[in-house]
Amino acid sequence: MLPRTLLASPSLADAALLTHTEQGRTWPLLVWAPGPGVRMVSSAVLGGGIGERAWVLNAQVPPGYDRLDPVAHLRALASGAGLEGPGVGLMTAASVENRRHASDGGAEAVVTAGIGVRGWAAVPEAGGVAAPRPGTINIIVSLPVPLTDAALVNAVATATEAKVQALVELGADASGTPTDAVCVAAPSTPSPAGPSAESFAGPRSLWGARLARAVHRATYEACAGLLRA
Repeated sequence: MLPRTLLASPSLADAALLTHTEQGRTWPLLVWAPGPGVRMVSSAVLGGGIGERAWVLNAQVPPGYDRLDPVAHLRALASGAGLEGPGVGLMTAASVENRRHASDGGAEAVVTAGIGVRGWAAVPEAGGVAAPRPGTINIIVSLPVPLTDAALVNAVATATEAKVQALVELGADASGTPTDAVCVAAPSTPSPAGPSAESFAGPRSLWGARLARAVHRATYEACAGLLRA
């Protein structure tokens, strides 16, 4: 376990790479702990929704992960990493060590990617894959300005659009994978005397555009070497 002070990392670029053990093997665990005073919106299984969150972890797990207690598992990993309070927990079978970081005007993004199982969101009917290869794109975004609830949701949509743009430009012929997840972090809403929270985070807004460029670049770089004929 690392001391809490060593895990503190206001910048996503300084997220700590730790390890955990699963099925007798050691796997990477990426931890970003910006500390208190941060609100996040996420689709994660642990800490999803909108609320105050102190940390994000992105755990690499074995391909074919079949544990039925992912929330309890993520909580145990967070505790083992010395993390306290509410946070966001993500999982992926893709390489966490090969994460990609990008920034644009204060907006930051870290992406881990596996696209062995990918496709378009709207298909004629659901299908299955017997032995899936790693197929998850996890996106973590940090903004330096507070956002309203609506703008947080808007930021998730913008990040998703930027991800799809990167996949299309790479020729992936897909909008994502079935298990993609996203987390957007921003400072808590300021006091009435401070600056107001941003109301928009669409791709043509100031911060939405910066977010989109950061996510696009990180996703493109994370996925560029993963395509298979």
